[in-house]
Amino acid sequence: MVKQFLICIFALFISFASAASPWEKVETPSEGQSESIGTYNNGCLAGGENLPLAGDGFQVMRSHRGRYYGHKEMIAFLHGLSTDVQQLKLGQLLVGDIAMPRGGRFSSGHASHQTGLDADIWLKLTNSPLSEKELIDIQPLPMVHIKDYKINQENWGEKQALLVQLAAADERVARIFVHPVIKEQLCQREWTNRDWLRKVRPWWGHYYHFHVRLHCPDGDTSCKPQKAPPAGDGCGAELASWKPKPKSKTAPKKVVKTRKRLPPTPPPQCLAVLHQ
Repeated sequence: MVKQFLICIFALFISFASAASPWEKVETPSEGQSESIGTYNNGCLAGGENLPLAGDGFQVMRSHRGRYYGHKEMIAFLHGLSTDVQQLKLGQLLVGDIAMPRGGRFSSGHASHQTGLDADIWLKLTNSPLSEKELIDIQPLPMVHIKDYKINQENWGEKQALLVQLAAADERVARIFVHPVIKEQLCQREWTNRDWLRKVRPWWGHYYHFHVRLHCPDGDTSCKPQKAPPAGDGCGAELASWKPKPKSKTAPKKVVKTRKRLPPTPPPQCLAVLHQ
C-alpha cells in the first residue's frame, strides 16, 4: 500500500515537471467543502465553487479556459465587490483568471492562482455588459506607459482608484498586486484612511489589471499563509526602489544561463484532490 502511494507521488511529480499540467485536464471540482491546500504557488483547491459567468454587475472573461473556480471565500468576495462597484456606479466588473476546478499548477501564465484564493480583476470598467464574442476577444486597457514609467492619464482615473481601494479595504484580502506606477498614483491621493495601502504591493506586469490575494480562510489548516507585508503604507523608499535606474554606459554583462528549476512537489493531500 505504501509502495503504491509512493509510486503515485512520483508519477505526480513527473507530470508536474513536464510541460503539461495534470490539473488542466480536470473539468470539475472535487466534492465537499471548500479548502485551500498548500501555498499560493504550490497547492490545490478542494471543493471549489464556480463564479457564474455573468451576474449582477460582473462578467467572466475568456470562460473557455475554465479558470473561474475558487474557494467559497473568493467567490463571496467577488460577489461583494461587484455589489459595491454597482452601488458606487463605477461600471461593470470584468473578472479574469481565478483558478482551475481543483486549483493546481498552470502549464503557463501563472505561478500562483493554485489554491482558489487569487483572482485577476481588470481595471477596465465597462458601462454595459459585453457580448460573448467581446469577452473572448477583449483587449487590455493599459493604465501605464511602460517604457516611460508613467501613468496613462487617458485610461487611469477616479473609478480605477476607488476600485482598488474597495478591494483592498476588505479584511479578507491579504495582498493586492499592481504595477509600481499605479501604486505611486494611489500613494499620491489623499485618503481618509490609508491603512489599506499597506496591502497594495508593487509588482511588474500588473499594468492593466490587479491581482487580489485572500488570507487563508479560518479552518483551512493545510493552507500556508504568506508573510505579512512590511509595516507602513509602502509609499516611501520601498516604492522608490522599483523605479528603473538609468542605463549604464559600460559594456553589458554577459548573460549567464541558469538551469531550469523543476517545480516543487505539491502537498500529498493534493494527490487525493486530483484523483477524487
